[in-house]
Amino acid sequence: MNSSMEKPTHRAYLMLSIPLILSTITTPLLGAVDTAVVGHLFDPSYLGGTAIGVLIFNTLYWLFGFLRVSTSGFAAQSRGKKDLTEGMSELIRPLMVAGLIGLAFIALQTPILQGALSLTQPEADVAKWASVYFQVRIWGAPLTLLNYVLLGWLMGMSHIKYTLLMQISMNVLNIVLCLWFVQGFQWGVAGVAAASLFAEGLAFLLGVIFVLRSPYMKVSLLRWRGQFQRKELKRMFRANGDLLIRTVCLLAMFNLFTAQSTSFGTELLAANTILLQIHYIMAYFFDGLANASSIYSGQARGSGNRKLLAATLQLSWIWGGLTSIVLAGLYQLTKGKLFTLFTDNESIKQIALQYDGWLFLFPLVTGLGLVFYGVFTGLTYTGPVRNSMLLSLAVFLLGLQFLVPGYGNHGLWVSFLLFGLGRSLFLLMYVPGLLKKLPG
Repeated sequence: MNSSMEKPTHRAYLMLSIPLILSTITTPLLGAVDTAVVGHLFDPSYLGGTAIGVLIFNTLYWLFGFLRVSTSGFAAQSRGKKDLTEGMSELIRPLMVAGLIGLAFIALQTPILQGALSLTQPEADVAKWASVYFQVRIWGAPLTLLNYVLLGWLMGMSHIKYTLLMQISMNVLNIVLCLWFVQGFQWGVAGVAAASLFAEGLAFLLGVIFVLRSPYMKVSLLRWRGQFQRKELKRMFRANGDLLIRTVCLLAMFNLFTAQSTSFGTELLAANTILLQIHYIMAYFFDGLANASSIYSGQARGSGNRKLLAATLQLSWIWGGLTSIVLAGLYQLTKGKLFTLFTDNESIKQIALQYDGWLFLFPLVTGLGLVFYGVFTGLTYTGPVRNSMLLSLAVFLLGLQFLVPGYGNHGLWVSFLLFGLGRSLFLLMYVPGLLKKLPG
């Protein structure tokens, strides 16, 4: 891989991107399968409860998603420098942070659940099933956050096969257990959550095994002393702080979107949930490209290779744009069948079809922003990511204020698209200055 790193070709970029797409696309498929399984139970409250439960954990885990993103960027940079000691340190520090946060989630599970239900204010039946889902899955919180770090480090070190095996093994097990527990044991919503819990445990075991097998992990050379020097901690927390703000903005948008959907009633909430699940699948296609761009740009910064960064920017433009067009076309051709996969409820499907045109536009307005996010995080130049998300959230809030009262759910989806458009435009403004960050 080193030779291709000098100036990656289209083929090299795709050979890196495709496994990463396959790896990341399994993540939204979890939510999609969960939604589809409970959607076929014919009671909209099951689907609504699962949607709220998934939202709570998306909020908790996405809030600390920087653990994966920053770990990947810093690991790629250490690999570019060929600094083995620094590379190991970039794993140890975030692992300890992730473990502590996960244990805090378990300790605070009651106020977290109560606070989440107070904010979303679902109907009584929906709240009941959301609580069932939460009370099972919360015990996997430390495993999930530790997995973020393990996955990010493996990705940053270009162990693409390991990341693919880790993600797919976890998600395939989740899907199998979800079907088994719900349809076989009749555990309902609790079965969906239990499947996720077991799958997270498997992913952790695989992640540890893969890290220990890495040529960049020499346990005999590992030293705990000096891992938490002020300079290194400041660097880590500065990048993580920017990414945390970015995630808070993203979660605020999704939480407000779901809360507004809830106010429209259970059936419209269920329809919007299906549309959002399809949106997640699209978004994670872009995330696979973003991860490839992140690896290349991180190594460019670590090695001070300006030509590598220039090639990465060019490839990100080309493949981000092409993917946007292809995904929009595929959605338009398959949307009818996609809705049927999620629910047998004709009323919910008909409601979803009323708003599906907005989802067609999603990849076209948001795709490039999602791909270039990877370039910035690989470089760990996270200030522009933070700024672009703050501006995008402001645009979304204006949409809620002025569009939703007059246009209802259509206004909500327009606000959602304006947020996505902002993510692209406000971030791409910073791209021209990136090459100046590295020597010529």
